[in-house]
Amino acid sequence: MSEVILSIENLSKYYGKIKAVNQLSLDINQGNIFGILGPNGSGKTTLLGIVLDVINPTAGLFKWFGKEPSKDDRKRIGAILETPNFYPYLSAIKNLEIVAKIKGVSYDEIPKVLEIVELSSRKKSKFKTYSLGMKQRLAIAAALMGNPEVLILDEPTNGLDPQGIAEIRNIVKEIAKKGITIIIASHLLDEVQKICTHVVVLEKGQKLFAGKVSDVLLESTEIEVQATDMKKLNLALEKYKKATQITEEDGMLLVSIDKDTDTTDLNKYLFDQGVMVSHISIRKKSLENYFLELLAESNDKTA
Repeated sequence: MSEVILSIENLSKYYGKIKAVNQLSLDINQGNIFGILGPNGSGKTTLLGIVLDVINPTAGLFKWFGKEPSKDDRKRIGAILETPNFYPYLSAIKNLEIVAKIKGVSYDEIPKVLEIVELSSRKKSKFKTYSLGMKQRLAIAAALMGNPEVLILDEPTNGLDPQGIAEIRNIVKEIAKKGITIIIASHLLDEVQKICTHVVVLEKGQKLFAGKVSDVLLESTEIEVQATDMKKLNLALEKYKKATQITEEDGMLLVSIDKDTDTTDLNKYLFDQGVMVSHISIRKKSLENYFLELLAESNDKTA
């Protein structure tokens, strides 16, 4: 098994009656591209602030690299928590030289990190001439100074156009190939699905789901069904114990099913009920649909 890089146990942060993070437990393993997913106000940034020792927790604990956090461990982590902030009239090289001095690392790292974020051709350009996407890439370069084992990115594609989002996505994937564990906080479900290997879904500081992105998609299967008698089909499906949800779309019924069943089981059941099926096929839900279902279920419980 992979080494646990970050272990979080019953972590909480309360601001008066507001529970920004509420009894959260979570493990992030070496080599994961781990997405912290949730709407604004779900506790993503607060959680990152706690594990980076910027915010003090109300309760609970966390460990980096299997032990209590220390200043030495912090050197093994590169992070971007806020909007990139560099000297506007200095070039990328000059800004990174300042970062190198602060981190106590060699200037020799600068060409390498600029190449990783694809800014070598603009290394002498002033920061103020950069697009928002280029500024974000320079911030990633700064976070990579010192060869960190973990890279933490808070909403790295926020405000970027589609091209900028794609550039950040590709850079993150290339960095991950070097064995660096990456933790990304985001509210962009599509990007998490495209980038991340694992995900935790947060809502009002609570964990709704944590696991592999591939497992989320496996667990969230829908079956499209049509029959010559749609009314009879609907009545039969309402009695099917393995169906968790039935909706109608474009003249078809979409049936959410337990993960231990499949189209063969459903088709046999419908045949036994005397329903003549004209169309039946699997449709994988997107992470977005699954996420919205989780939020809906959470809201129903708290209503």
